[in-house]
Amino acid sequence: MQKRSLGKTDMELTTLSFGASSLGQEFRSVDLNEALRSVHVAIDRGMNFIDTSPFYGRGMSEMLLGRVLPEIPRDQYYLGTKLGRYAGQHFDFSARRVEESVDISLERMKVDHLDLVLCHDLEFVEMSQIVEETLPALRKQVEKGKVRYIGVSGYPMKMFKYILENADIDAILTYNHYTLQNDMALELVPICQEKGVGIMNAAPFCARLLTSAPLPEWHKATPKVREIAKAAADHCASRGVDLAQLALQFSIANPDFTTCVTGSANPQRVSQWVDWAEIPLDETLLAEVQEILQPIHNWFYLEGRPENNDTPTVEA
Repeated sequence: MQKRSLGKTDMELTTLSFGASSLGQEFRSVDLNEALRSVHVAIDRGMNFIDTSPFYGRGMSEMLLGRVLPEIPRDQYYLGTKLGRYAGQHFDFSARRVEESVDISLERMKVDHLDLVLCHDLEFVEMSQIVEETLPALRKQVEKGKVRYIGVSGYPMKMFKYILENADIDAILTYNHYTLQNDMALELVPICQEKGVGIMNAAPFCARLLTSAPLPEWHKATPKVREIAKAAADHCASRGVDLAQLALQFSIANPDFTTCVTGSANPQRVSQWVDWAEIPLDETLLAEVQEILQPIHNWFYLEGRPENNDTPTVEA
């Protein structure tokens, strides 16, 4: 896999990164041995960035990484985690909690530093706190040598624009917003490039929406969105291609996004994604699928506080 620079940092990330949310059983029950092996497979197949959070499994993801990371040379991977969100409705972005969260993550994963720490899902809280309290406290952890780079992650584009305008950060992680169905994150590219901020993309499958698999019960897609996405999956199947393959290939193709984060506790699935990443993108099929998805292009759901959300432009 190719490597790309993460903004003004010295981190060179592969185009595909391993997301450890599945290790925390966020989406399904997992087999412990398979989960641990999936991390090894990710590294062995060339992924060099691991993304996690204390929110994933309420600490389980970090704890499991602490079981496997000591077996892997530290110079073979970059490690990123998050802070601020610790359970479904438990948010704490206070300066006091910042240092505590960093220390706990270091202890859980048995490492001496974190390459990247992101404020997690900050659309659920008052933005001014992130700028005035959380990020300055996190920058102090950089000065102490515990953290190398800092940034934010979340869902709405509006939230990112506010942070980029009002704070000094190194990177952002956006999810579900640079996919076959939604490319709103392109709005952030010129802003980030001007400021030297790295952009990471995540969730190319939109929580299975852009796959042939059944959607989880909690998925917020409307009946119309589900119907059109299924039509895209059926069209790909008629051409002998998995929609998920096309979705992954699309999301890693744009060089303006340093990497695309996706994860699984199934080592065979992780290896399959690397195989897909090495297959040339079928531009004709891509155009056909994008035409099918056009009626729901840039549809999104609301997340967090109303004032932190974007204004919907697509009725679905």
